[in-house]
Amino acid sequence: MNAVVEIKHPGALAHTQNAGRMAVAEIIQHVAMVQEVMRAVMKKDVHFGIIPGTDKPTLYKPGAEVLCMAFRIACTYEIEDLSNADCVRYRVTCTGTHQTTGTILGAGMGEASSGEEKYKWRKAYQEEFDSTPVNMRRVKKGKYTTMQVRTEQADLANTVLKMANKRAHMAMVLSVTAASDCFAQDLEDMDDALRDHLTRHGEEPATQQQGPATLPAYTDEAFAKNLPIWRGMIETGKKTAEQIIAMVSTKATLTAEQIAMISATVVPETIEAE
Repeated sequence: MNAVVEIKHPGALAHTQNAGRMAVAEIIQHVAMVQEVMRAVMKKDVHFGIIPGTDKPTLYKPGAEVLCMAFRIACTYEIEDLSNADCVRYRVTCTGTHQTTGTILGAGMGEASSGEEKYKWRKAYQEEFDSTPVNMRRVKKGKYTTMQVRTEQADLANTVLKMANKRAHMAMVLSVTAASDCFAQDLEDMDDALRDHLTRHGEEPATQQQGPATLPAYTDEAFAKNLPIWRGMIETGKKTAEQIIAMVSTKATLTAEQIAMISATVVPETIEAE
């Protein structure tokens, strides 16, 4: 005997393991969550910062850790030692795994070595500079003249390893959370002179272009007023939840909860059960 079965479409918070792709509403909700965490939890100059000459915030290590906590990402590290007699060098792969399901979400790779400019040399006083072999010392001229000597490789091993881990971790977080729209990577740990060169593009500093203005949050009062109207449009087939979310998101920022409430609207559908 045939029976009428009602199928409920899952909301944006539902994760379908067998789905071939993410629904548009899920993608929008994911991006909205990153923005919500950035706005509500992260602090400028602590979790992220703006570097002159760039148009996006740079994610710092504390900010990456907040995103890992928000998305329940556990990190594991695979370290490859590429050191030789002249240089300490590590290549690290950081893998992100969902803490609850154990699903591997993605990975990022980072590398660091004592041959990098900021690790290769250190400031020295006159007596130390004079007693150092000529091939192990230099005078760096710039805004200030600085006497420098080569660093000891063994003293840098732990620092270089930590930097490689950090770079791999940042790459993994940006990849897994798809947060690259909000953050730029690698600028934080660049040498000041190199960073200045890259932002200048070989010319005088250009006037920093301001990014698009942040949209205001969608107020609870306005949302409560319009939600029944949107649900009616979804239930009658005039618009889909994804279309409404996309439309509203051009005018104001929806929270993850608001997106979930729109997406949770049930669209009746009948099928014949055997």
